[in-house]
Amino acid sequence: MASGLCGAAGSLLLSSAPWGLGGRSRRMMTLWTQGREVFGAAVSAVLPENMMRGSLALRGECLLVDGRSFAPTGNVHLVGFGKAVLGMAAAAERILGDHLVRGVVSVPHGIQEALRQAGKGEMLLGPDSRITVLEGARHNLPDRDAMEAASAIRELASGLTEQDLLLVLISGGGSALLPAPTPPITLEEKQSLTRQLAARGATIQELNTLRKALSQLKGGGLARCAHPAQVVSLILSDVIADPPELIASGPTVPSPADPGECWAILEKYGLRSSLPQSVRDVLSGLVGAGTGQGQAGSGLVHNAIIGSNALALEAASARARELGFLPVVLSPAVCGEVQAVSRLYGLLVRFASQARSEEGAEGSLREAILGMGPEVGVPDRDLLHTLKVLEECRGGALCLLSGGEPTVQLRGKGKGGRNQELALRVAVELAQGGSSLPAPLGVAFLSGGTDGQDGPTDAAGAIADPLLVSEAREQGLDPAEFLDNNDSYTFFTRLSRGDRLIRTGLTGTNVMDVHLVLIQGEEAGSGAHAAAGSS
Repeated sequence: MASGLCGAAGSLLLSSAPWGLGGRSRRMMTLWTQGREVFGAAVSAVLPENMMRGSLALRGECLLVDGRSFAPTGNVHLVGFGKAVLGMAAAAERILGDHLVRGVVSVPHGIQEALRQAGKGEMLLGPDSRITVLEGARHNLPDRDAMEAASAIRELASGLTEQDLLLVLISGGGSALLPAPTPPITLEEKQSLTRQLAARGATIQELNTLRKALSQLKGGGLARCAHPAQVVSLILSDVIADPPELIASGPTVPSPADPGECWAILEKYGLRSSLPQSVRDVLSGLVGAGTGQGQAGSGLVHNAIIGSNALALEAASARARELGFLPVVLSPAVCGEVQAVSRLYGLLVRFASQARSEEGAEGSLREAILGMGPEVGVPDRDLLHTLKVLEECRGGALCLLSGGEPTVQLRGKGKGGRNQELALRVAVELAQGGSSLPAPLGVAFLSGGTDGQDGPTDAAGAIADPLLVSEAREQGLDPAEFLDNNDSYTFFTRLSRGDRLIRTGLTGTNVMDVHLVLIQGEEAGSGAHAAAGSS
């Protein structure tokens, strides 16, 4: 299935690239093309229609949801919230037909028009749809429109009986699209507290702990509202390691609030003394009340991850193998600062290069790579496996794949995104290590966001290689200056007419980012296929 899907996505990804610039070798241009095809396969595998049809089906009188069987009797209700939920809902309605009674989905402001302009009509609901679409959360921030959508979702869930089935569709961005502060807390008070915690360095786990404690719907609250109905959640994960309780703050995952933990977090970041009285009242009311509420109806709830970065990497691996590369997945959970992540990829390319020489890779280089594990969220076992493959596949073509969501420390006022900045930093790493890369070694690096939007730009990401820095300097561009100003989009736009940018348009899905390093075989073609076929 992966190769068939990649055909359409691959042509989309390749259509915007003006090839034949700058006297680049045919070998390098081929790597770029292959990289775009591999990325296209990753995105195609996690498009809403493909995921929903793999998880939701009618078989005679049975409704199969993530492998579980239900008897539909015109009793299916649907709610959803998230950036990718509109396409999921459209697919679900096509599958369920008359078994669907009604639905409400909360989606980002402007997404229907954006999908329409992107030619994604299959992700839109028809005029006779039984599902109401409510847009909100401008700039990915909770607002009054999103609160009204959350209220409509809560009202639908609260009216269900034990005869009903509630199908819940969840994707990244769902937290901002489901704001329901516990009274008397106002939306503004909750937003202010969240912003202060984030500004002081609170982790996503700490933020979610407070969000769930102060919400009527998060932390299992939606499932409690739907009790005694059966609740089945189909989740598209945009969180590292796919923990259901963190995706959209876990509205269908029973998670009793711990007031002691909440107070400890507030104390840690110096916010306890400045809390609004409403927040104090709600947290004080949690004592002795959270456990029972958190577990109510938990036996009637089933949560299923139907799309993830790991699934995207699996499809990318299949396409890379078809193209003659030996695929190796480093990790679907790469994180940390982009400086550290780019350093890791630079070291891995250098290791692969040295492994092809008669002397083999230096032990100090191996130790440096292993030492970076904690900084980028990759366990030693995954790094050791990758190094082993790089050593064993001496002359063959390799495709190193990983995913996740690195972070960018904002210092400047430029325009860019984490994928474009990562690609530019990898290019700098490859240029700095150029003396250790033998001339015949063809290398390309690609980083792209599966949602098609890297930061506030129209690009999903960018492609880099060891020649990028010298090419930029020939055109009067200094990569260091653009990196200092977090201006990677401007850099790639100006470099060779923007031919290294990846422009997919809005994809309608989101499972974080995909990174890939393509290393061409010493004998491009037959050698590469032999290596892939023997693995």
